[in-house]
Amino acid sequence: MPKASELKKGSVVEVDGEVYITRQIDKRNPSARGAATLYKVRFFNVRNGQKLEQTLKGDDFVKEGHLTRRPVQYSYREDDLIYFMDSENYSQYAVSAELLEEQLHYMTEDLEGMIAMLVDGQVAGIEIPQNVELEITATAPGLKAASASARTKPALLSTGIEIQVPEYLESGERIKVNTTTGKFVSRA
Repeated sequence: MPKASELKKGSVVEVDGEVYITRQIDKRNPSARGAATLYKVRFFNVRNGQKLEQTLKGDDFVKEGHLTRRPVQYSYREDDLIYFMDSENYSQYAVSAELLEEQLHYMTEDLEGMIAMLVDGQVAGIEIPQNVELEITATAPGLKAASASARTKPALLSTGIEIQVPEYLESGERIKVNTTTGKFVSRA
């Protein structure tokens, strides 16, 4: 059984017999001496999507939830549903766009390394790689004399998100983006 301090975004836990996915963790360090670090955790129910918020101490134990991981590939989007194909047995999984909120900004048809998390045959979530390659579709022109320092400019990427990139990059270039922080990593 993992401790609350070991929880990460995307961890699967069991609370009162229901399986939840960890979506957000806020760490709070109390100022009083001897006080325990508190973790305010937001969980989402796998079956019905309900939210559950709990405040846990760092040494509280949480029960690990059971799930199956399957490699999948993005197939297509139809209205509010996104379809994925199992890479091994070619079965289809439909996932609501609401469940994927933040990950949708990084998904492309050629993205490899996605994993579907299944609970009782139902998709509970999709894990995407930590770094993805995306193309810059619009940004201010690159400066010839730009240094590789920390000066940045906004850039619109092929999936529709806008991030800050170094000022020497131009439209049409491919870059790596960290999917957990949403920040520029490097050129692809």
